[in-house]
Amino acid sequence: MARRRKRKSRRRQEGRRILEHVPQFSIESGEEKPVTAARKFIQAENIAPPALLLVKRNEHTTDRYFWAEKGLFGAQYVEENHFLFPSLRTLEGPVGPEPVAVASR
Repeated sequence: MARRRKRKSRRRQEGRRILEHVPQFSIESGEEKPVTAARKFIQAENIAPPALLLVKRNEHTTDRYFWAEKGLFGAQYVEENHFLFPSLRTLEGPVGPEPVAVASR
């Protein structure tokens, strides 16, 4: 039986492209929960938003968080809803075709 491919969300792909331009920090959670480790790292290093934190939970699992002005969010949520974050709007390219100046006589 043929296996169907999972449909990729255009909105999420666009959000992933935007997040590629955000500074990334990789840390290990150690004994703490990943979100706690991320919060402590942000406070200790004085990281300014926007930033992407990759928190290694164990050798197989890495959690991704987005540090915004509004707080700490899961990266997948931010990819799907990137338009809700003002700091990411400045990283977005032009949405449509650029207007062309027409000289009139």
